Amino acid sequence: MSYRVLSTEIAEHTGESIRLAGWVHRRRVLARVTFLIVRDRAGLAQVVVPAGVPVPPEESVVEVTGTVVANAAAPGGHEVAYGALEVLSEAEPPPVELFRPELEAGLPALLDHAAVTLRHPARRAVFAAGAAAVGAFRATLDGLGFTEIFTPKIVGTATESGANVFALDYFGRPAYLAQSPQFYKQAMVGVFERVYEVAPVFRAEPHDTSRHLAQYLSLDAELGFVRDHRDVMAVLTRVVRAMTEAAGLSEVQMPQEIPVVHFAEALRLAGADPDEPDLAPEHERALGAWALREHGSDFVYVEGYPMAKRPFYTHPQPSEPRWSNSFDLLFRGLELVTGGQRRHRYSDYVAVLGEQAAGLEGYLEAFRHGMPPHGGFAIGLERFLARLCGAANVRETTLFPRDLHRLTP
Repeated sequence: MSYRVLSTEIAEHTGESIRLAGWVHRRRVLARVTFLIVRDRAGLAQVVVPAGVPVPPEESVVEVTGTVVANAAAPGGHEVAYGALEVLSEAEPPPVELFRPELEAGLPALLDHAAVTLRHPARRAVFAAGAAAVGAFRATLDGLGFTEIFTPKIVGTATESGANVFALDYFGRPAYLAQSPQFYKQAMVGVFERVYEVAPVFRAEPHDTSRHLAQYLSLDAELGFVRDHRDVMAVLTRVVRAMTEAAGLSEVQMPQEIPVVHFAEALRLAGADPDEPDLAPEHERALGAWALREHGSDFVYVEGYPMAKRPFYTHPQPSEPRWSNSFDLLFRGLELVTGGQRRHRYSDYVAVLGEQAAGLEGYLEAFRHGMPPHGGFAIGLERFLARLCGAANVRETTLFPRDLHRLTP
């Protein structure tokens, strides 16, 4: 047989000679035979090798030919009876034993040797789930008439504020790594009405915590002709439901209607000072526990954050302008999504920005020439995965984390 057969396909070729290729996951050397477990992108397959045939060490890359036979004790109920073995690349001993069900190493070691430790099936599963979740994000929004866009990551103006940005020299001029595609996705509502982007964003976070990264993957969406932020929340609920089902890492409690509480009520429920301007992590955890206890939901929306704590483009609540038409979606007691309705009238931007409007002329041009009421949201993929798989640190769900201390590998 000339073409390669994956580990999950060998049962379809019982009695046939096949070619199997992958990494040596485990060797079990006995007196008369060696059981060679080969790992490929699909899973594991067992190869029965006669005694005396040299078998390379774990993580070596091999190509095996042999005949498929049934064996209930083998992975998938079938194994390959040895015919020939070619070593494509012999490996040095890996920094951790990847054949064990659980990786016996601390997080620093896992990250320092990520190029190898990511091969472990448990580690691979997290990032395969992430890929499935991003696919569901795209598919759901495609089905709702959104257009995918690709915006610059080198920008001339800080999106959120002047703080926490990475500055760089752009041919002698100051520039920054984009904190968010916010300005661009709003402008593109004036082109396509509904847009989304999947791309990295950069935050010069000085925090060395389990929930902050200097670079993460942001899943952004923006939609026009909304009545208020509740229309945005309705789209987000569909998106998160699809992502959760596609990832399949854990069972998630997500009722048809996710509970919604106003910020002022959220402070009361969390036992916080009513004058607090924002929710602290302990408040988020308390609200998560409340939502699960009272509504059987791992999710809860908090709406109406104070305008003083939201960016200038956030639309105020018409009936009481000190509150905003914005929201956060908490997932198992952690902020997962920030979103809301945006200002859409040029005159409103001029009024709120004052003299700063002159520095944002490129952004404001879209509003000068007519923009519909619109809003959007942004999901942090790594936080989403961490909550799904129960990871204590967001670095566990980041391929090669960038944070306050880590720039390699």
